[in-house]
Amino acid sequence: MSVTNVLLSGIVGSTAYGLARAGSDVDRLGLFAAPTEDLHGLHRPAESHVSTAPDRTLHEAAKWCRLALGGNPTVMELVWLPDALYEVRTPLGDELIGIRASFLSAGRVRDAYLGYATQQFRKLLSRSAGPLPPETRGRTAKHARHLRRLCEQGFELYRTGELTIRVDDPDAYHRFGEQVAADPGAAEPLLRRFETAFAETRSALPDVPDEAPAEAWLRRVRRTFYTAPRA
Repeated sequence: MSVTNVLLSGIVGSTAYGLARAGSDVDRLGLFAAPTEDLHGLHRPAESHVSTAPDRTLHEAAKWCRLALGGNPTVMELVWLPDALYEVRTPLGDELIGIRASFLSAGRVRDAYLGYATQQFRKLLSRSAGPLPPETRGRTAKHARHLRRLCEQGFELYRTGELTIRVDDPDAYHRFGEQVAADPGAAEPLLRRFETAFAETRSALPDVPDEAPAEAWLRRVRRTFYTAPRA
């Protein structure tokens, strides 16, 4: 997949979280700017490009902003990565990192992170009938790790306004994954505990995101990648 005008890209997923083990995939996420002139034609350019080998997802700048303003956990981690995990970092990408807090709001972060965690829990329960084959057991453990990570990271972001990508104790996440693979219902107490924690904690985030910095940034992107038509 060849995509031009990549503004920011880095390694995300289990490698970024510190949960990768031998054989784990390396996931990459980034954003790009479509040529501004292409946005005004009859057919709009693709807003996302997804590839495998390597596993990489790239979102067009406007789509990334919309997802981030909605609290999407997957896209949000791109602007909170440790410096060493960025593979493409342009001045416009640095500007986006600089305004990352403006995308956040209490309700959207809570709903997005808890919503994704609940989806993982439902996947776990759907596999709870009888012993699991090895492949399914591994997938179940992975979903359990992500459930815990979403709860922990989402609550940190909700409570403090900061997001730490690398987890504190990777081995504890792997132990939790194996426990839940043996008994998927074992994930429920953790999910319920964080539902209560969100409900009882005052957030450091505003009620609504501040869209003005994102709007201004996106307009700078459009100006940068506009080529005036020839006379």
